[in-house]
Amino acid sequence: MNKPRLAAQSRSHLDQRFKNIGPGIRYASPVRGWVKAIRVALGMSTAQLAKRLGVKQPSVVALEQSEAKGTIELATLRRAAEALDCTLVYALLPNQPLEAIVHDRARTFARRRLAPVEHSMLLEGQEVTAKDADARLHEIVRETNPRLFWD
Repeated sequence: MNKPRLAAQSRSHLDQRFKNIGPGIRYASPVRGWVKAIRVALGMSTAQLAKRLGVKQPSVVALEQSEAKGTIELATLRRAAEALDCTLVYALLPNQPLEAIVHDRARTFARRRLAPVEHSMLLEGQEVTAKDADARLHEIVRETNPRLFWD
């Protein structure tokens, strides 16, 4: 299977999975982080969480501070989640469907390629109609390897 087709199938598959999550869902982390918020909500002390993690109490304080700063490692966060009887959910949620992102990028790429040609034709008195320009734009998008859109 060729790479552009595989990429298109991957986009389609991921877009379907994101639809199941729901449009526009954004999760804001608590200011002091999820670990501390859940630990406090459970009525658990830092010493108790430290015992469950097999570390010393100051390590839990450092872990919570690291999460709040956004510098915590995923493996550490996963261990903390398990110690709190939680599941770590990690995802990148696109702001719009992946297909739309690629389509927008492709159109930008095609416009950059067409601009010099259209300008030359205009100077020669051969103005390109909007219909012709749009047809050529679609042709470039359809024929170009998507990897080139990101250069």
